[in-house]
Amino acid sequence: MALALIVIALGTLFGAAAYAPAPVFIGAAALIGGWLLVFYVRERLARARNH
Repeated sequence: MALALIVIALGTLFGAAAYAPAPVFIGAAALIGGWLLVFYVRERLARARNH
């Protein structure tokens, strides 16, 4: 989680995200975070079924 916060902070300060409106950036960050959460849960369930 800390890594995601660092990436978001660096993107805001130095990347193209600094030029996007805040609601667009927050929406994109939420979408990416949601996708990562779904991927994490899916992987954990797959590993639990195999062991």
